[in-house]
Amino acid sequence: MSRREGSLDPQADSSVSPLPHLEAKIRQTHSLARLLTKYAEQLLQEYVQHQGDPFGLPGFSPPRLPVAGLSAPAPGHAGLPVPEQLQLDAGALAALPPLLEVVRRRQAELNPRAPRLLRRLEDAARQARALGAAVEAVLAALGAEPRGPRLEPAAAFAAGVFPAKVLGLRVCGLYSEWVSRTEADLSQLVPGGPV
Repeated sequence: MSRREGSLDPQADSSVSPLPHLEAKIRQTHSLARLLTKYAEQLLQEYVQHQGDPFGLPGFSPPRLPVAGLSAPAPGHAGLPVPEQLQLDAGALAALPPLLEVVRRRQAELNPRAPRLLRRLEDAARQARALGAAVEAVLAALGAEPRGPRLEPAAAFAAGVFPAKVLGLRVCGLYSEWVSRTEADLSQLVPGGPV
């Protein structure tokens, strides 16, 4: 194909740089993370609203139960190189959908008349997958190593209504924390963003 016909192969035209494509991908992924941060906060509020007392009471501080296969971002996360931060983000985002699905199924039993909450939980699982895939694409464009095999978190959940509600709250909180952390990590790559 002649240059005049317009080659789609960036290798054929040395003036075409992959940098604008990478910047666009980073901006797009950052915008998605920023939007999902707002959605995650709304999900958390809606979840609390449907759990009844003591969840919505001022001063209620539920125990921070461990969630199999996922933990909160570590305090040292921000000090890691950006590709490592994004690899951790991608791993957490991959672990979240099955956990959010377990929460949705349990909430369908406990709150069958809360269709908006159930829809938000379903949407959150889908959004975590989409953001995780976008972060993986940014990592690939940066030439970063893949983060390794995906581990499916254990789907076992606490027995009993109150522990299930607390664990569901923890999963929704982790979703919010990881989406927010991903947004902050990506902001370091956005041209004109923090250094």
